[in-house]
Amino acid sequence: MALWRARAASSPLLKRLLQPASFPSINNAFCSFSTDVAHTSLRDKMTKQMVHLDINLQVGTCMPLASMRIGTLIHNIEMNPGQGGKLVRAAGTCAKILKEPTSKYCLLKLPSGAEKLIDSRCRATIGRVSNPSHNTRTLKKAGQSRWLGRRPVVRGVAMNPVDHPHGGGEGRSKSSGSFGRVSQTPWGKPTKCGRNQERKRKGKFK
Repeated sequence: MALWRARAASSPLLKRLLQPASFPSINNAFCSFSTDVAHTSLRDKMTKQMVHLDINLQVGTCMPLASMRIGTLIHNIEMNPGQGGKLVRAAGTCAKILKEPTSKYCLLKLPSGAEKLIDSRCRATIGRVSNPSHNTRTLKKAGQSRWLGRRPVVRGVAMNPVDHPHGGGEGRSKSSGSFGRVSQTPWGKPTKCGRNQERKRKGKFK
């Protein structure tokens, strides 16, 4: 066996046949085919990884609603394409995609429980807004509320008639001399039993 290998290695014809330059077309075709196959397989692998990527790995990613899946929790949602985030921006809040965004509009469930149709071209951020315990903190004193820029709120019934429509009268009375007066703002506009100003999709009031 060793003698046969030595003779094969010393043969000039065999050396010339084994050289890559003796078959340039076959060599180039093989190289191009191997690179194309490598690129195609790599592209397919990346596509499969993006399709089956866990949604938890995409938290913080901003993308159009049309690129998201049903059941995704999102925040900082646009109302019109390119307008910027307008909805679901408070601490600890998130919205949920109820239907697969395959059509022009995407159905979302807002933190208030209301369902709203948003254009699928609008962008949103995947995940929930941080600091969910924001509304559970307690203020230690009145001054701490002032540090946050909140001014005191005085009831209208504690004012004089010159300051508020609810002011004056004997005791806690909002009538101010006329029986059955409705609750009003400091400028005299009714505050209760008002008409809901939210428009329907057909352009009518509720």
